[in-house]
Amino acid sequence: MMKKIAASTIAQKVRDLCIEANCILSSDVLQALERAEKEEESQIGREIISQLIDNARIAREEMLPLCQDTGVAVFFVEMGTGVFIEGDLIEAINEGVRKGYTEGYLRKSIVSDPLNRVNTGDNTPAIVHVDIVPGDELKIFFLPKGGGSENMSGIKMLTPAAGKEGVIDFVVQKVKEAGSNPCPPIVVGVGIGGTFEKAAILAKKALLRPLGMRNPRPDLASLEEEILTRINNLGIGPQGFGGRITALAVNILTHPCHITALPVAVNIECHAHRHKEIVL
Repeated sequence: MMKKIAASTIAQKVRDLCIEANCILSSDVLQALERAEKEEESQIGREIISQLIDNARIAREEMLPLCQDTGVAVFFVEMGTGVFIEGDLIEAINEGVRKGYTEGYLRKSIVSDPLNRVNTGDNTPAIVHVDIVPGDELKIFFLPKGGGSENMSGIKMLTPAAGKEGVIDFVVQKVKEAGSNPCPPIVVGVGIGGTFEKAAILAKKALLRPLGMRNPRPDLASLEEEILTRINNLGIGPQGFGGRITALAVNILTHPCHITALPVAVNIECHAHRHKEIVL
């Protein structure tokens, strides 16, 4: 028997997601910042992280946005084969974004055309990625993506000969070039393999993994730690003022790829790493 979910229900849940994710920092990110405050060697770095933690508290208590840039509304949806949507899924998500960004007094940052810079006025359309999976659940992952960090992302088509070292060098170089622009301490999503566009999606999807949770593959978990160490040895530090903690985490996702290719993508998140999910 199919599980029926009304489009209106999805719209309401997405509306709440938009407001809550932008105002309440997830516990995994808050705990990562608290660990970073203890580990940071620079006094000014510790003071900055302390202010970021205090900012998160004020935002939570007052239900105010953690950051003025409330971002592009990015969604990853996992739709079970046993789910039937009564209505249009994408339109329901967009309606939820309209309501959330308007009723939550969140900044609208979307222009109707990249070369015709007219604001749409309601932060739509959202960016929606849908995967069909087994089961009778509808999972919606929300990632409001700020422009400052998104603009520091990149992709490179390496050759297989570049190997692991080539991957590490590219990721670390992107963070070095970004400097203070993405408001560190950052979270770094890395996508390896697939094709040009698949690597980019993997890098962004990797950001959804809770901070502190390593890749289940031991070799990739070790690679995440190695890249994180290299990044934190750059000395950029919190907000670019120098120090040990430039990044809170490096999350990697991979996919099989062509014998001639080694695509690598980097998607950077700022310290206000906002992510939230619901299951219907």
